[in-house]
Amino acid sequence: MHFRPCIDIHNGAVKQIVGGSLRDEADYATDNYVSGQGADFFAKMYRDSGLSGGHIILLNPPQSEYYEADVEQAERALRAYPGGLQIGGGINSDNAKRFLDMGASHVIVTSYVFRDGKINYENLNQLIKAVGKERLVLDLSCRKRDGMYYIVTDRWQKYTDVVVCHETLDRLASYCNEYLIHAVDVEGKAQGIETELVRLLGAWGKLPMTYAGGVASFEDLQTLRTLGKDCLDVTIGSALDIFGGTMRYEDVLDFCQGKMD
Repeated sequence: MHFRPCIDIHNGAVKQIVGGSLRDEADYATDNYVSGQGADFFAKMYRDSGLSGGHIILLNPPQSEYYEADVEQAERALRAYPGGLQIGGGINSDNAKRFLDMGASHVIVTSYVFRDGKINYENLNQLIKAVGKERLVLDLSCRKRDGMYYIVTDRWQKYTDVVVCHETLDRLASYCNEYLIHAVDVEGKAQGIETELVRLLGAWGKLPMTYAGGVASFEDLQTLRTLGKDCLDVTIGSALDIFGGTMRYEDVLDFCQGKMD
């Protein structure tokens, strides 16, 4: 299990938010932590720790007055660690190459692909034409409803009809290089992981996958490793001490590298 670090940017600042609180109206989110450091500070930290495959997420929509400030922060991070970070948030086939040219290793996409409640294969194929399958990460952010995990879009505010299941993972696997899965209902709460979702993902395990959402302790990491059958990488936000939490960054690195139980 690899640790995939994150840099979440909202209203021009590096933040950790409660995922389910995000709203386009008034650019609102419930903040867990607002950093006084810029995105490049964290990119350099991850670079110096030898971590790769982390992700930058732009949490404002492109029409927001803050979006370009988010992009400026992201560009600073990508310049500090070229080729070491992925980026998502408002990505489409027209602007994806812009972010790769900034230094992103991959672009991460949800809303452009999952449109009007369905998988939009036309948009998906346009993305592949623009950047190539090998540089595309599909973010299957999901929320539980009626006992199933449905992909949600538009900064986690809209449900689609697409369920995260093995059939969906199989169907989309030929279109992307890896998956990022946010468990939105627990995202940013540091109150425990979605074990049912983790078990489902671990039983598939055919592409690289990163799980995000709710990690609050090393017990959660051990559960993730066990139920995920060591097929899942992990990202941690609010629970990390660098974002105001209680889990020491260095200890998380050691755990994921097998240096501590």
